Amino acid sequence: MKLLIIEDDEPFAQTLARRLTKHKFDCAICNKASDALVSCQSHQPEFILLDMNLAGDSGLALLQPIKTYLPQVKIVLLTGYSSIATAVEAMRLGADDYLAKPVTTQMLLKALIGEYQELPLEVDHAMSTDRVEWEYIQQVLASNNGNVSATARQLNMHRRTLQRKLQKKPVIK
Repeated sequence: MKLLIIEDDEPFAQTLARRLTKHKFDCAICNKASDALVSCQSHQPEFILLDMNLAGDSGLALLQPIKTYLPQVKIVLLTGYSSIATAVEAMRLGADDYLAKPVTTQMLLKALIGEYQELPLEVDHAMSTDRVEWEYIQQVLASNNGNVSATARQLNMHRRTLQRKLQKKPVIK
């Protein structure tokens, strides 16, 4: 099963790829909206995980061109900023499913293939709260163009605390 992950957050895309490779997906990653159609042509995926916000570009704008080129592909739109309006618009433009981040492996599998087998607890790949926090901090930092002081104010966190959190390596799970 070929899967193309179109996601501008490279660590998150790598995490998704690792999680889904364990479930027999052949994963390819594209980090830019401008390269998405070329990646679709080269990889010929059966499934696509598409981020709605691709470094300022809208994933919604890619739905119709992708569906035109690959009409049978199943597209799941991922977003950190979910709303009913964007969910309706995504479905109207050709998305097969719409998920709000963070997502568990089981949620992804259900959206992609419709069902999943329950994993044993020791193999469950749900993201830890530390990982969710790290990804949220990265998202807010990116929205503030890397400005640590503005990010700390927005997160209502002391600047030094934020700097310590940013120095830590992200938790894989």
